[in-house]
Amino acid sequence: MPRWHIERGRKPTGGMIRVARKKRKHELGSTPIHPRIGEERRLVVRTKGGGLKVKAASMGFANLALRKGVIKRVRILRVLESPANPDFVRMGIVTKGCVVETELGRAKVTSRPSQHGVVNAVLIKK
Repeated sequence: MPRWHIERGRKPTGGMIRVARKKRKHELGSTPIHPRIGEERRLVVRTKGGGLKVKAASMGFANLALRKGVIKRVRILRVLESPANPDFVRMGIVTKGCVVETELGRAKVTSRPSQHGVVNAVLIKK
């Protein structure tokens, strides 16, 4: 089902707001993508204005920042905790702010994989 970015709802008094027009194409949102751990798979989506956005559907590697200027590509083993939703841990869904276990230790994800198409992380514990 499509998602719409349109102001509908109620007045401060509690009354319904009557919308004077129908939905428009530019108000159409997209269904959420929940990137999982697995084989690398990306989706390329056309955006308003003709640009392209790369979304990660699943990924197996992360760009891990060890210290300033040192980045290493490491395999993601599993999701340890997720502030977005506790169920994302058992489903293996990677979101911004979640803690993942990598080959080098625990890392916190700093990018938005469903928006950026990559997983960037910072090492927090060896």
